[in-house]
Amino acid sequence: MIVLIVVAAILLIMGIIILIGKGDNLIAGYNTASKEERSQYNIKRLRGLIGGILLVLAPMMLLLLSEESLAATFSFVVLTFVLCIVVVILANTWAKKR
Repeated sequence: MIVLIVVAAILLIMGIIILIGKGDNLIAGYNTASKEERSQYNIKRLRGLIGGILLVLAPMMLLLLSEESLAATFSFVVLTFVLCIVVVILANTWAKKR
């Protein structure tokens, strides 16, 4: 129970830091990319996408506190998996420079 609250708080803080533009190094893959690879991405869109998904996941984790059933946990896992797939697709299409 306390672990869920701590993880949700961390996700919320990380999302805010990324959205205000101070956490580019928190974006997985972007922080280790070369300058040529970084130049292929629109960083404002990438920040908005990653920061937004973190802000969505934080309250979703807190919803697990209200229902501790197997169905609620399964729904959370499936929804998180689908959101991650959508984010990966958007990061490689919408957030790339043309």
